[in-house]
Amino acid sequence: MDWPADKVERRKVSDLVPYARNSRTHSPEQVAQIAASIREWGWTMPILIDETGGIIAGHGRVMAAQKLGIEDVPCMTAIGWSEAKRRAYVIADNKLALNAGWDDEMLRVEFGELRDMGFDLELTGFSIDELQGFEMADEDLPGQGANEGSTASLADKFGIAPFSVLNAREGWWQSRKRAWLALGIKSELGRGENGYHAAPGGSPMVAG
Repeated sequence: MDWPADKVERRKVSDLVPYARNSRTHSPEQVAQIAASIREWGWTMPILIDETGGIIAGHGRVMAAQKLGIEDVPCMTAIGWSEAKRRAYVIADNKLALNAGWDDEMLRVEFGELRDMGFDLELTGFSIDELQGFEMADEDLPGQGANEGSTASLADKFGIAPFSVLNAREGWWQSRKRAWLALGIKSELGRGENGYHAAPGGSPMVAG
């Protein structure tokens, strides 16, 4: 069986024709994110076109190429596809990707390590607000025995900021997580209205 990806060739962006009934929208902000991705990693996924140069998949990437002034891009051609097959794939290419989920704990670990490497996390497509949702910033904890009234941070108490964990599967991480839970912290929730709060009198509690 011959697949479109078996043959990739450069085509002029000006020769590519957007699908007029494309139901997937691309905001200027998202196009800017795609353009930033192309600047960082180069072109990693060919545009899928039909035999007349009509775009089947990759409208956002073509818009980003136009924004960057790129004149020709890698393309692969779907040969022999019926109109129904082509039109259905325009929808499926976007929807199938949306049906995937995220392992939030693994994302937290990956973001922590990438941050420590000095990488710009916004290039992953996550906004600053979304990235902050994965980070438990160092905060003052309520009084704990002899340390009551102190302003020691989580990093001070546990030796490492929770967001800088290197391997969530290691035993030492599980022990640390149990220690957090003993303090009333749900690591998967972080802080905020559903996260860690101090109960009246300074004792820890977690919103249910």
